[in-house]
Amino acid sequence: MAKKVLQAATALFPVPIVMVTTIEDGRPNIITLAWVGTVCSNPPMLSISVRPATYSHGLLTRTREFVVNIPGAGLLKEMDMCGMVSGRDTDKFALTGLTAMPASQVQAPLIAECPVNIECRVKEIIHLGLHDLFIGEILAVQVDDAVLDEKGRVDAAKVAPVAFAGSSYWAVGECLGDMGFSRRSQV
Repeated sequence: MAKKVLQAATALFPVPIVMVTTIEDGRPNIITLAWVGTVCSNPPMLSISVRPATYSHGLLTRTREFVVNIPGAGLLKEMDMCGMVSGRDTDKFALTGLTAMPASQVQAPLIAECPVNIECRVKEIIHLGLHDLFIGEILAVQVDDAVLDEKGRVDAAKVAPVAFAGSSYWAVGECLGDMGFSRRSQV
């Protein structure tokens, strides 16, 4: 199969779309991000990448805490809108009709309509170039009962998370197998 060499770019896809909340002086904010990921299991940590020019970058730097809210596909319009306007000028909760809900470990609010909320405290900020990487230690995870399976685990099909590829939003598709299925089939 022939391959074509392209210019170096952010070619990793798909990546999850999340809505990150912060708060300062009682004023909550939401930023939509796709440059996110798990970085450590023990202690549990994740990362988010944010451009320094954004309003949220300043909030994250000053407050050093945030919540990663995982929206389902039903929140696509609200998720997109929160990535299109600045919190400097706009109350994104009022604009979208989303509900700010108290978190258990941080001051930043949860988005009540998001079925999964991950409360984090900034452990480290790494300056990379156009983006700064915020590494957050996970302090608590809140999950709607409605998206749990019979074993108490998050059922991705019930969450209906959204992925980002190129400049488009995609629905996460069907489950293709559970981790370790290839080893079990060899027995």
